[in-house]
Amino acid sequence: MEKNNHSKVREFVFVGFPSTPLLQSLLFCIFLFIYILTLISNAVIIIVVRKVKQLHTPMYIFISALSVLEICYTTVTTPNLLLLFLTKMKTISFGGCMTQLYVFFSLGSSECLLLAVMAGDRYLAICNPLRYSSLMTSNFSLYLIFGCYLSGFTASIFTATFIASLPFCGLNLINHFFCDYPPLLKLSCTDTSTTEKVFFTLSWSIVLSTCLLTMGSYVCIVSTILRMPSSKGRGKAFSTCASHLTVVSLFYGTVIFMYVRPKAKYDLNTDKLVSMFYSVITPLLNPLIYSLRNQEVRKRTIMLYQFHCGFSSKQYFKVLKPQVSRRSANG
Repeated sequence: MEKNNHSKVREFVFVGFPSTPLLQSLLFCIFLFIYILTLISNAVIIIVVRKVKQLHTPMYIFISALSVLEICYTTVTTPNLLLLFLTKMKTISFGGCMTQLYVFFSLGSSECLLLAVMAGDRYLAICNPLRYSSLMTSNFSLYLIFGCYLSGFTASIFTATFIASLPFCGLNLINHFFCDYPPLLKLSCTDTSTTEKVFFTLSWSIVLSTCLLTMGSYVCIVSTILRMPSSKGRGKAFSTCASHLTVVSLFYGTVIFMYVRPKAKYDLNTDKLVSMFYSVITPLLNPLIYSLRNQEVRKRTIMLYQFHCGFSSKQYFKVLKPQVSRRSANG
């Protein structure tokens, strides 16, 4: 009988954020605007870094790789949230739910690793500038990015496999807007202690280890900056690292709160709000922080825009000029 009950759960139903139809419509418009702005701002960084040769350096290659992750990261969750604002409830198949969970964790793990690599890049640039060019080449940075992606997607296989193997009984309402670990654990009708241990171990090994490496790098960076004789050099070094440190603080603060804690501390209503911040809001803040605080990216973006606008205008006038000449001759 127990086996038959377990086999009945073939799909899950998202609860989302129940509210009045007017508020749902308002939230849909707000988050649709955030999603579109997130895609555009991250895409602009990727295009600018790709098109401008002066930005073909490891630091900017890492920034564009982070933007790729952010586009994928928010696309896994935000469309689901938008559909929930339009409909009362939304269903997802068991396989679709596990796939969404796996991709979400894989992207999150990859981002943890990438942020640690970016901190290492800044450490080399500031603490060991004479050897930076020989150690951190553009090709090597691409290998590091590929390694972050590969490691993130490999590590998440274990978590997704353990959660997918859990038996789920008749109750299939997920108190969330996407398939996340805490609400799925609540729905399981068996002992989840082994799964919790595996997940907690992976969370500690990936999230906290990369966080400690990142913070350790910045301790060394700050101590090196403080020893710089030039105040202008100190200001430039602090400005370069401030944006990265802001992103790290936002990301790790919410992720540690969500996943590096025991099951007894889970509060699904609070978790939904926190999840919305790091899966929807943070992907928008990252490119804005980088573009607003990074003078080089901002300058190159304006130059690229002006170049394309100028080119379009020249092409337009080239076409327009012969037409004007013919009209004058005919007149």
